[in-house]
Amino acid sequence: MPAPVEPAPASNQRSSRGARYGLQIASAIVVPLVLLGVIEGASRLFGVGFPTELTVPCTLRGKPAACYNLFFPAPFFPPGMIKTPQAYAIPAEKPQGTFRIFVLGESAAMGDPDPAYAFSRYLDVMLRERYPSMKFEVVNTGSVAINSHVLLPIAKGLAEQRPDLFIIYSGNNEVVGPYGPGTALTSSGMSLPVIRTSIFVRSTRIGQFLSKVGTQKKEWRGMEMFLDKQVRENSPLMQYSYANFEQNLRDTVAVAHKSGARVIISTVATNLKDCGPFSSLHRENLSQDDLRSWTTLVQQGADLESTRSFADALKAYQAATKIDDQYAELEFRIARSLWMQGDYASAKQHYLRARDLDTLRFRADSKINDINRSVASPSSGAELVDADAIFSKESPNGIIGSELVYEHVHMTPLGNYLLARAMFLQIASKLPSESGHPLTEADVPSEAECEQLLAFTGHDRSRIATEMLDRLQKPPFTNQLNHSDQVLRLMLKAQEPAENPDETAAEYEWAIRKNPSDPVLHYNYGLFLFEHNRNAAMQQLSLSRPWDGFPVFTPDGTPVQ
Repeated sequence: MPAPVEPAPASNQRSSRGARYGLQIASAIVVPLVLLGVIEGASRLFGVGFPTELTVPCTLRGKPAACYNLFFPAPFFPPGMIKTPQAYAIPAEKPQGTFRIFVLGESAAMGDPDPAYAFSRYLDVMLRERYPSMKFEVVNTGSVAINSHVLLPIAKGLAEQRPDLFIIYSGNNEVVGPYGPGTALTSSGMSLPVIRTSIFVRSTRIGQFLSKVGTQKKEWRGMEMFLDKQVRENSPLMQYSYANFEQNLRDTVAVAHKSGARVIISTVATNLKDCGPFSSLHRENLSQDDLRSWTTLVQQGADLESTRSFADALKAYQAATKIDDQYAELEFRIARSLWMQGDYASAKQHYLRARDLDTLRFRADSKINDINRSVASPSSGAELVDADAIFSKESPNGIIGSELVYEHVHMTPLGNYLLARAMFLQIASKLPSESGHPLTEADVPSEAECEQLLAFTGHDRSRIATEMLDRLQKPPFTNQLNHSDQVLRLMLKAQEPAENPDETAAEYEWAIRKNPSDPVLHYNYGLFLFEHNRNAAMQQLSLSRPWDGFPVFTPDGTPVQ
């Protein structure tokens, strides 16, 4: 009779079952991943979807270059709402003695309302004029509606292009841009690892397909899209926004330094005095009785303010803050009353408070600028240009207004010039001088010199003021307390007599003779000529292609051959 078989020890049975379970779990994870990898690879191989790298190969004047990929922003915007910067091309060959500068940021960095007169353009002129033996490439990658979640992959793409300097002017869109707590573009209020995973998935061909399934194509409607996206200053979601901005900024600096480039971080200058809050919310748990009392006091203050009884108006407003001190518009009223009484230091504090309480958060607040300053520190190796402080110093009574910022964040010509001048001096501090002595402010080309070289004509000033005036006719600008003041100010600028067309043409032709390879000069000159000489306009527009084969269109939509 055979000997009985003894059962395996319980520990061995448990080990065997654990191995089977582990194998099953591994299979459940690995097999789908492999399958997804195969599908992704096949999609790329057969041209399904589109690449989302920052640049794609192209030719610039017949030579190899890296050109901006129009599909790059797709992972950050819904279908139909993709926003792009001004198209740019980076020569593959970087000649010896070339200093390559990349500007990163949002619409204010881009130069909105017309990138032809962005601070990067003023900076380019200054560098060319004062360093004639060097070649400078200033590439502005700024774009509407993006934020630090987009800037980091932009920096990673540019790090491959042998940069010498990154300039970062960013912070206005951290709340309303992609993945911000007040965005109308993507999901919001996420932790950074989740956001970065989402960006990675949306950049794949599989992610592109999934994002289209069941997604209705939307239309870009500007700032009006965000009217229902109010975010309080004390919202817990703001802590995500600040933490994400700081980490993205630090990672961007690290990417830039790894490429061997210098980094300049700027604070963000915003309009305080002439930009009332876009929207306000009362403090939470405000009772109806308290609301009625608050409303009565504010109305009393407004009536007194309208009769120029600013001291009495201020008393009524301050009494209202004892009931509710969270309403942004009330802080703006207090600031305005203090300004009219000549108490500018106190007025500035309340203008700042009004901006920081604004629940439609289209402007960088105090904490965003504190982060910019803290990251631009000796420990990080990044340099600081404090635009907020510079603009304050150059503003009446130290409070930034419409002299330097058109509406809320977009700089006037003087604002762009001042920022460019500060950047120029910071850059020059580490470049060998060609004049035999260290460059000072006295060596910087004047605003008039720069604008002559940029062909910033009277026609263009009136055109831009008219465009800004049109913008202010829509929400949320129409909801601002001082909307009528803003409109009147821009109406006066838009109605300034334009110069004779022959004078405008002569200014453009002079600037083009000084820099014949500048596509922006040719483009704007072509737009100007379109109403006067169509054939000459087509010739200028044909010379404005940022790279070979790039489509260019006339103002009426006709393609330029």
